[in-house]
Amino acid sequence: MPTGLTYSVALDGVTGRVVTVEADISPGVPGWSLSGLPDPCVAEARDRCRAAMINSSHKWPDQRMTVAMYPADVPKVGSHYDLAIALALLMATGAVPSEGLRSAAVFGELCLDGRLRSVPGVLPAVLTAFEAGLRRVIVPEPNVAEAQLVGALEIIGVRSLGECVAVLKGEDPPPEPDYPPHHLEFPAAAARISRADSMDLTDVKGQAQARWCVEVAAAGGHHLFLEGPPGAGKTMLAERFPALLPELDLGQSIEVSKIHSVAGLLTRDEPLVTAPPFLAPNHTDTVPSVIGGGSRVIKPGAISLAHLGVLFLDEAPEFRPTVHDALRQPLESGEISIRRADAAAKFPANFQLILAANPCPCGQASTPEADCKCDPMKRRRYKERISGPVRDRIDIHHTVNPVSRAEMYQEVAEHGSTAAVAHRVLEARERQRARFAGMPWLVNADVPGFEFRRRCPLGSDVARLIEDGVASGRLTQRGADRVARMAWSIADLMRRSAPNLRCVEEALHLRSNGLLGHSFGARRVA
Repeated sequence: MPTGLTYSVALDGVTGRVVTVEADISPGVPGWSLSGLPDPCVAEARDRCRAAMINSSHKWPDQRMTVAMYPADVPKVGSHYDLAIALALLMATGAVPSEGLRSAAVFGELCLDGRLRSVPGVLPAVLTAFEAGLRRVIVPEPNVAEAQLVGALEIIGVRSLGECVAVLKGEDPPPEPDYPPHHLEFPAAAARISRADSMDLTDVKGQAQARWCVEVAAAGGHHLFLEGPPGAGKTMLAERFPALLPELDLGQSIEVSKIHSVAGLLTRDEPLVTAPPFLAPNHTDTVPSVIGGGSRVIKPGAISLAHLGVLFLDEAPEFRPTVHDALRQPLESGEISIRRADAAAKFPANFQLILAANPCPCGQASTPEADCKCDPMKRRRYKERISGPVRDRIDIHHTVNPVSRAEMYQEVAEHGSTAAVAHRVLEARERQRARFAGMPWLVNADVPGFEFRRRCPLGSDVARLIEDGVASGRLTQRGADRVARMAWSIADLMRRSAPNLRCVEEALHLRSNGLLGHSFGARRVA
């Protein structure tokens, strides 16, 4: 009896490899053998396939069945192999012709009644199949919109095993009970917070300098640290930050959607992420939920889900030190590697980081009229919860002081609204896009230091301020590079062709929160 052969995809993070599923039915003692490093979920596919085939009016072979999955040394994880295994067995029995599956990738989890459940990771899996030369994809009906994001492919959406067999044989689908498509909706809003039209920067009373910091950060892709007492407006500023960022282009949307697809967060109505994601994990969340991981399947965490968007850590000192240490790699390389004893995965993690923190445990250390109960040692230990290497990787540091009584009743001017600031940010980013045309960088913060110094040099008179900061030890070499990038971002906002002395002075102030001294010139306030 001939063997049956189908194709699926094994995912490793957001990358994949095509897997060949081969089934052989031969005379002998009835039994089942599955090889190819299957995890328990794949090994249990036998019971799901048996019930689904019988309930779809197909005979379960009463012979020796051998199913092999290649490459044999690649771990196979997940239930999306169910449909590929079932079709390979049906092909081996002659119930399904081989023509329709020769260049097709198959995904889907089988229910016992033969229906198909949606599966995560369809978008990166379909992209892998397309790059491998496969030109047809069979997916559960709820995953069709996600699979159709990849053009030049024939996408076949089916609701059950019986319907899939009928499509492959060129027949009308058999009559089935009117069950809805078996799809588990995930709370996508929990991980991808959309822009709220009701939230505007004009809601933030006072804090003119803090809003200027937010504008510079959005324009150049810079990381931001806001420190101040409770109720000063740190969280309000961070929550209004995503609305200042431009929409993702198609390539960026696909890149972000792949990560959300692996996490199972894409919905039928919104299969493509078009706005920069905004992730705000709580300090009580588990470390794997923030960094990524898992005991069996490595899933992306908030760090990766915020790729090309914003990661906001409110009450940053309260997060576990493991989370702070995990930020170091993605803040430099834009990706995070997660390794386990028997698995490893790499996810993109190029995000903008916003940290918000109180100055001390009671939160009143920076408020002159408040009575802080914390002794100096306790304050120092609280600040040291965010390590020096992490602080050095943050571009803008700003102390958010409580608003005065006059500022509480003062209306914010129209040029300080979200729409106006977003327009200025878009213009600044367009200048950066033109500056880095033909290169892999879109904003100033993305450019490596050595490349930025070569392509965007500063004049000798303005560069001397930065050199003095490095020579005196007030700036590290990394800090000097970040000040130069911020100077260019400020120049882009001011519509200048290159930074002048004022731009560098303002960048130094934003970097140091005014701690480098008061010899610098007046600062612009938005």
